[in-house]
Amino acid sequence: MLAKKSLDQLQGDAESSHGLKKSLGALELTLLGIGCIIGTGIFVLTGVAAAKHAGPGIMLSFVLAGMACAFAGLCYAEFAAMIPVAGSAYTYAYATLGEFVAWTIGWDLILEYTVGASAVAIGWSGYLVKICHGIGIDLSVALTSPPGSVPGAIINLPAIIIVLIMTGVLVIGVKESAWFNNIMVTVKLAVVLLFIVMGVGHVNTANWTPLMPFGWTGVLTGASFVFFAYISFDAVSTRAEEAKNPQRDLPIGTMVSLAICTVLYIVVAAIMTGVVPYAKLDVPAPMAEVFSYIG
Repeated sequence: MLAKKSLDQLQGDAESSHGLKKSLGALELTLLGIGCIIGTGIFVLTGVAAAKHAGPGIMLSFVLAGMACAFAGLCYAEFAAMIPVAGSAYTYAYATLGEFVAWTIGWDLILEYTVGASAVAIGWSGYLVKICHGIGIDLSVALTSPPGSVPGAIINLPAIIIVLIMTGVLVIGVKESAWFNNIMVTVKLAVVLLFIVMGVGHVNTANWTPLMPFGWTGVLTGASFVFFAYISFDAVSTRAEEAKNPQRDLPIGTMVSLAICTVLYIVVAAIMTGVVPYAKLDVPAPMAEVFSYIG
């Protein structure tokens, strides 16, 4: 239970199993990090956190959450450079703390990504419903909501479909999934940048007063709430074995993707609370709500 594996053993195991193809550079790893980080956190949770916890101070919440992730990200980057094999925290724990701790962390990671994938899929479903409603197509509540959430709800079919599609893409292969991820990163960044460009001219600074209606307690609560927005910042380290130059590329991919996402989160939060009064952002699709205000 307390057995450990040395770095030589871990690298030997990876090589003996033919390993994974080293095809990812710093750019691909950075895009991978951005693609994994940006998701439900910015598109869904920002509105709820602002309305219920932090108000316009949600901008400060993202700063605090980003700083916390940066410290953890530095540790991940150092470990990934030292132990450039697949497995992320599981592998690091196996090498330093032993088999039992690694086993526990491995299952915790599976749980984390399962819950995260579910939340992202549900958020995607909410935006799909909003978009369809905007073009005059009202999807059935019974097929777009989880059981018990609203009367008559049976299954969230769009969420299930998107999970199956993403699973299929990942099964095809690492190069193909990286290519698809690059496209999705481009789309998500385009949406975020479009939101910023369209919204910045409609910001009413009066909506930022008071900045912290719930005080520092609310800002800290908001930081713990939006920390979910950064939950996949460690995804870069899981691709350590596929990195061309892990000692150089992994730290770059981890920290640059985290820095870019933090800046984007702060700007989006500023525009979101500047255009729409924070109390009105407690909706499933806050970005769509802002676009409706803009017209």
